[in-house]
Amino acid sequence: MSVQTVIEAAREFLGDRITTNAGLREHHSHGQDTQPPVLPDAVAFIESSEEAAQLLALCHTNHVPVVPWGAGTSLEGHVTPVRGGITLDLSRMTEVLDVSQADMDCRVQAGVTRDQLNQHLRDSGLFFPVDPGTSACTIGGMCATRASGTNAVRYGTMRENVLGLTVATADGRVIRTGGRVRKSASGYDLTRLFVGSEGTLGVITEIQLRLHGIPEAVSSAVCQFPSLADAVETVIAILQMGIPVARMELLDEVQLGACIAYSKLENLEARPSIFFEFHGTEAGVAEQAQQAQDIAGGYNSSGFRWATDPAERNKLWQARHDALWAALALKPGHKGLATDAIVPISRLNDAILGAKEDIAASGLTAPIVGHVGDGNFHTVILVPPEPDGLARAWELDKKIVARALALGGSCSGEHGVGIGKREFLEQEHGAETLAVMRSVKQALDPRGILNPGKMFLN
Repeated sequence: MSVQTVIEAAREFLGDRITTNAGLREHHSHGQDTQPPVLPDAVAFIESSEEAAQLLALCHTNHVPVVPWGAGTSLEGHVTPVRGGITLDLSRMTEVLDVSQADMDCRVQAGVTRDQLNQHLRDSGLFFPVDPGTSACTIGGMCATRASGTNAVRYGTMRENVLGLTVATADGRVIRTGGRVRKSASGYDLTRLFVGSEGTLGVITEIQLRLHGIPEAVSSAVCQFPSLADAVETVIAILQMGIPVARMELLDEVQLGACIAYSKLENLEARPSIFFEFHGTEAGVAEQAQQAQDIAGGYNSSGFRWATDPAERNKLWQARHDALWAALALKPGHKGLATDAIVPISRLNDAILGAKEDIAASGLTAPIVGHVGDGNFHTVILVPPEPDGLARAWELDKKIVARALALGGSCSGEHGVGIGKREFLEQEHGAETLAVMRSVKQALDPRGILNPGKMFLN
């Protein structure tokens, strides 16, 4: 492999947008995870699908690894260039290319963030609902990891909201998958193949997205419970009743205590709690909220605390989005290792209460917070700054994942596989299914240059 050959050839069309600057290489050596950083040999800032394809063709010819980069918010080591090579940074691809109000769709470049897109859409009556919990992550990165977040219970994940893609392939071709129609029965569904492929099958450069109408009415509430079991049983009952909540977020007493201190939440106690949000018409929202409140009352809740004012509602959800930083503030000097288990709704209590027992046995501090409306929950394991701290945290993580798999769940609901979840794939999917996945990788990336070391153990 000749990285220098690629760098010199790429300078002919990228100029100083391909760099070996030490600071930029260090910035692109890791995500927001606990994986050891690895320096790329160079960082390339591309601005079009064609530039991505040209660079990939060079890397393919010279057997040089390529790691796509959006915003570096990965929690599973996706963007760590474990074998060096070129980090392909798409953060300058920030154009909203087209918006169709009539068809409720749009096309964006991969570096556009969710907040940038919704700011662009603010006067159209439309919005893009997938909310992974940070304003920094890009639409391209969200596609690559099949992201979801707080709104998934009503609006679905990236899988349900991506209509089509533009992808630069490993050998330097540019292809378009899917289209603008809401369904199609022609050919293989390549769009779904690339969504969630974590940069291992191609580099996503443009995305056709489904949009949704801004709801007429939005109402938020917090409901508190004497026990975690009561809170989880409330979630299960609300979902089984078919109440169309937009968001339903669970925080255990440790996490809510952290949020109260960090975000200055008033009139709340550090108890297991559910954050609700309802979208629809005024009448519809009122009916949904009353149904949810009645169910929660049957599980010893202390009633709903409403946040109808937009500023108050935004403060509430900002506190939820700041949950990771609030958790880290509990133990200054500790790092955070976020688990990402998901189980069928009926097994949610077994999974969460079991995780709570595992945390107590570990002696570690690990707040629980989750998108429980779709069975997904996170445990933010606070890693002590001690020689065995990270090993203890990983041991706890593995116990939580093992229980989720035993309950018919998955090792990851939204963070993806990357490096951190590779060891669980065969247990979850089976050896033969994993062999088919490897054959797809071999067909689309025969020289193994695309984000090597991710998804598979070897």
